Amino acid sequence: MKPPSSLDELIDALRCLPGVGPKSAQRMGYHLLQRDQPGARRLTAALGIALDRIRHCERCNSFSEEVVCAMCHSPRRDASLLCVVESPGDLLMVEQAQCYTGMYFVLMGSLSPLDGIGPKDIHLDRLLQRATDGVVREVILATNFTVEGEATAHYVGELLRAKGVRATRIARGLPVGGELEHVDSGTLSQAVRERREV
Repeated sequence: MKPPSSLDELIDALRCLPGVGPKSAQRMGYHLLQRDQPGARRLTAALGIALDRIRHCERCNSFSEEVVCAMCHSPRRDASLLCVVESPGDLLMVEQAQCYTGMYFVLMGSLSPLDGIGPKDIHLDRLLQRATDGVVREVILATNFTVEGEATAHYVGELLRAKGVRATRIARGLPVGGELEHVDSGTLSQAVRERREV
């Protein structure tokens, strides 16, 4: 049996990307080799530079080229609020909504015992240290509304309450501009349960 060719190796390497199956990886590989070799070289260089330069911020655990990221250094942020998210992408979505001006902590995942992901794997020790620093008054749990995200929020909430730290959870409900007839029953029932005064 001969070793895989360099093309097979490229296609196999592209499959590490989320949502990329064998056919998509094959199309990408052929495209880069046939139609966009400069793009392939740029991708190679950018990936190498990113791997060399990017690390985790010591305060929020998000990606940064510095030891402490610009957001954590900013005097404009409210240090008494700490929003916990699962990924840097989630942090970016909260920032783009322009509804929050506090600090963040990025878990880089969620608890998933079936996948072997426990509290140490998502940096809960660092989160607890940050949340109990005497500056943070409230921790907002903004994990995803998946089974793993809910389990993570519950687990973290219990840890924080045991330490005397106020923990809140972002609300669920109907999307802005959404119509009731197009909403799934789970979302609708949650919106009814989490209703508020008008």
